[in-house]
Amino acid sequence: MKLRAAILRWYRRHRRDLPWRKTRDPYAIWVSEVMLQQTRVETVIPYYERFLARFPSLESLAGAREAHVLAAWSGLGYYRRARNLQAGAAVVIREHAGRVPEDTAALRALPGVGAYTAAAIASVAFDRPEAAVDGNVIRVLARIGGHRGRRDSPALKREVERVAQELAVGRSPREWTQALMELGALVCLPRDPRCAACPAAPHCSARKSGAPERYPEAAKPSGPPRAGHRVLLVARRGPRVFLIPGEGAHGAGWTLPSAPAIDSARDSALRLARGVFRSAAKVRLSGRFRHRTYAEDLRFEVWETSGTTPRALTEGGKWVNPAALGELPVRAPTLKALKRLRPKLGQDAESK
Repeated sequence: MKLRAAILRWYRRHRRDLPWRKTRDPYAIWVSEVMLQQTRVETVIPYYERFLARFPSLESLAGAREAHVLAAWSGLGYYRRARNLQAGAAVVIREHAGRVPEDTAALRALPGVGAYTAAAIASVAFDRPEAAVDGNVIRVLARIGGHRGRRDSPALKREVERVAQELAVGRSPREWTQALMELGALVCLPRDPRCAACPAAPHCSARKSGAPERYPEAAKPSGPPRAGHRVLLVARRGPRVFLIPGEGAHGAGWTLPSAPAIDSARDSALRLARGVFRSAAKVRLSGRFRHRTYAEDLRFEVWETSGTTPRALTEGGKWVNPAALGELPVRAPTLKALKRLRPKLGQDAESK
């Protein structure tokens, strides 16, 4: 098929040099697919490399302490992914003699593995003709075939999945799956698609229509990311800082004490300090940064306090040396805050 051959040629010439493309180890490919869920490629790369250096095999991951697994995941977010990955490794050892299964039905039975991830592992790791259909693939194939409908439409997804499965059959399913994903990431963009650079351009119905960006139609608006303004509180004992267990939807990770900046950030930081520490008398601003995810767009201010005696309500907290953060799961905003303070914390420790 000319379309398939053209896309594969393009992929072999233009694909990015990504670390998970240098291995055929099903475990390593599984790790990459889980990390890439709701996370950008450039963010994942250093986490992927560190995680595999620490847990190079299914056995090492399954036998590790959960706290160490979450620490290696620290800052990547959505910690349930890490827990499911470790639980899945244990299932593979127990039920599949330590070999990641090739069959998509067996893969989908593993914790946290859905239809897309199962197909991606089967295709990329085992070269099976399975269609891994994500948002990029829906966009690419909807445009090539001129399929109408909203991009979140079940009917459109079913039609694209049918086409994708037909195209998956052929030479090198492993490369084909990655080629479609790469085309959607680099060329067939949601806005301003680069049609002049696209290997599928001669076959593309959306391009022939003159308005390729209209395929597929936009999903129902979900609203912009939630905006917010928060304060983070840093208290120190020598080189150590005070952290508390995280709560809420993300479900894991230690964090600096935090609160919304309701009126003035200084007043909010002072109220927080007096609520956390018995002897908090004043606060001072140490820095600002912005933290963006798919769901949130938050502004943070980092305030230091003189308080060092936690109240009973924070008895679950503990004093941690920033040099030991690699042993704890820590929320991304706290990592950003402490990274900015780390040179100062080190200087203060040397002066004591």
